[in-house]
Amino acid sequence: MRTPTATRRTPSWVSSLKAGLRVLVHSNLFISLATVSVALTTVLLANLPIEPLPFFIVFAATMFVYTVNRFTDLEEDERNVPQRAAFTKRYGRLWLAVGVGFYVAAVAAAVALEVSGAIYMLLPLVVVFLYSVGGVKRVFLVKNLVVGFAWGAIPLGVGYYYGQLRSPEILFLFVYITIMLTIAAVIFDVKDIEGDRAEGIPTVPNLFGPRWTRVPSLLATVAVAAGVIAIVGSGAIPRRFLAVLAMNAYVAAYIPFATPDRGPLYYGFVVDGEHVFLAAVVVALEWAVW
Repeated sequence: MRTPTATRRTPSWVSSLKAGLRVLVHSNLFISLATVSVALTTVLLANLPIEPLPFFIVFAATMFVYTVNRFTDLEEDERNVPQRAAFTKRYGRLWLAVGVGFYVAAVAAAVALEVSGAIYMLLPLVVVFLYSVGGVKRVFLVKNLVVGFAWGAIPLGVGYYYGQLRSPEILFLFVYITIMLTIAAVIFDVKDIEGDRAEGIPTVPNLFGPRWTRVPSLLATVAVAAGVIAIVGSGAIPRRFLAVLAMNAYVAAYIPFATPDRGPLYYGFVVDGEHVFLAAVVVALEWAVW
């Protein structure tokens, strides 16, 4: 007579790994590293010299903006991502102090070093106001576009820092990152359907459902890939920019699995990991060329 199969316990190392990843995601360390990855991708593809200050500025600004957003979105997170809300209640003030400290240090460094355009470092404050206080997230698709343009501003900022703002490479990455992040922001709303409906926030998943959010998003990702191939084929930008297609492949791979029941690690680590993945691909290609 067979005995019932015992329920398998999750190995302790897996539990520890998940716990560590949750800290990275909930503390905004991972998303800050993701924006640094965008800056690194921009520097490498545009053949610019690596300097530490632009990366620190991007990291500090992201930590500041996203940590403030954790507090302004706390009520929604209690419905959508209760684990993140609990983390914010317990450790949020500590991470807010860290975020503010990094941001102030970045502004001070830019001013002290007389970085051209240091005044633009006030833009994170504008983003915080528009997204968290100004109510743009209650206007259909506007919050997605704000997120897309905010991330697209990273290549522009890098280009401005190096005096290459109008170069075809920088402008291409601005448009590419803006579009791809807008798509990602729409997909991100799939996990927030319940909370967004309760708060009266109109989103694509709320109006059309998860399936009809995924299908157009996947088609848009494929269309962007086709556009990249066409632009590179025209000779407007170097062939090395075909490397960004790795990100399109990554996004196309996670979109079909974006459902409301996916946990914060899926959206905060897998989805947001698209930038880290692209940077890793670009770095690997750089090493291969060397």
